Amino acid sequence: MKNALVIASRKSPLALRQAEEVRAALQKLYPQSEISILGITTRGDQWLDQPLSKIGGKGLFIKELEQALADGRADLAVHSLKDMPAVLPAGFKLAAIPERADPRDAFVCHRYLSLDTLPAGSVVGTSSLRRAAMVRAHYPRLNVQPLRGNLDTRLRALDAGACTAMILAAAGLIRLGLEQRIRALLAPELSLPAASQGALGIEIREDRPEIADWLAPLNHLKTALAVYAERTVARALGGNCAIPLAAFAEWIEGILLLRACIAQPDGARFLRARACAAPNTLAEAETLGYTVADDLARQGAQEMVRAFSEQ
Repeated sequence: MKNALVIASRKSPLALRQAEEVRAALQKLYPQSEISILGITTRGDQWLDQPLSKIGGKGLFIKELEQALADGRADLAVHSLKDMPAVLPAGFKLAAIPERADPRDAFVCHRYLSLDTLPAGSVVGTSSLRRAAMVRAHYPRLNVQPLRGNLDTRLRALDAGACTAMILAAAGLIRLGLEQRIRALLAPELSLPAASQGALGIEIREDRPEIADWLAPLNHLKTALAVYAERTVARALGGNCAIPLAAFAEWIEGILLLRACIAQPDGARFLRARACAAPNTLAEAETLGYTVADDLARQGAQEMVRAFSEQ
């Protein structure tokens, strides 16, 4: 183990908290090493006045971190795995995926206990086309509006009255110790999570095998198998943040159940597919993902993706 490791991270409070989780785990494994965090402001953090789908997608959150890896300022980068493109740039790889936090969506609101109890016309804020489509499909009486910014920025907007309620990833709230903000957790049957939601991805340069070896103890195999299946669906269908696509795999008595759906942004049409398997390797998990993606494709998913791309 080298004497020092540097972790690249976005500067948002949630991203730094995630990087700190990894730093603490590595420090426990390698107590003689100095492990620090390099905070970086990304273009995704700077351009907050437009939807991500219009300015380049969630990949805007990782480009500067990858540059820090490329030029040697950092040895590894910690990301929310759902922010990472389904296909990584040449020269980079996912080295470890720690155990996943709660993957579900959370209903956050001051006055009301659930989406069911919101009055007609209530404004529901979300930064996700997937969540927006879900709310529009199940609750057409509600007014869904886009809301960008880091998690703390969005919560301040809710507190200031910019919306009545918000749908957020539960994992982020839990990691920041904000569980009390969660009024209700949404069942996957109502709001199927995004691919990799709740999971962290640790990225390195492909030419740094020694870093991969040091990170290997942090990899959680069941989480990795689940998110590889999910990410395969997104990759096979060309999914990105401009497409309301969900993919969620969960272990049930030793079997991995993978569910996925793709929707029109207005929630008027949903295509759904599911399959299960008992994968032991990443390749087997990817096969499960391709099975579900092929089912969606037969239903017309790729035509929907092309329509989104042309908008």
